[in-house]
Amino acid sequence: MNDRHNDILRIRPQIKKHQTFDSMSDEERFQNATIRPVLKLQHPLLVVSFINYANKHKGVFFELSIDKRLDYIETAICKDQKLRNSIKGMLIGQFTVDEYAQYIQNSSKLNKRMMNLVITRLQDHVQLLVPQDLPKAV
Repeated sequence: MNDRHNDILRIRPQIKKHQTFDSMSDEERFQNATIRPVLKLQHPLLVVSFINYANKHKGVFFELSIDKRLDYIETAICKDQKLRNSIKGMLIGQFTVDEYAQYIQNSSKLNKRMMNLVITRLQDHVQLLVPQDLPKAV
């Protein structure tokens, strides 16, 4: 029997600081209950995909100062539509059907929240963004 809903929820990491308040907007509640755990789960994939992105763009990123790398991350995610769509796919693919139904109700605001969280997460872990041989497909 297909139990995708429960399987997805079971593999997600728990976020200890997760709190909800009556005053929270629906978007903030969705961000804390769904997007943050999915980001934490997909973190290794996001790191590797950004390294791949940087490699495909002549590796300039790896030669920049830390401040310029932080700017590069933000600019790349804000301006490169293919990169944004790839990242959105990595995250949305981990939603349950019910979460996806919630997401499509206000996808524009939630996309903005997702991308801001991705930018912050990659910037906070910029030390992991180093040139490396990426895993080969099997």
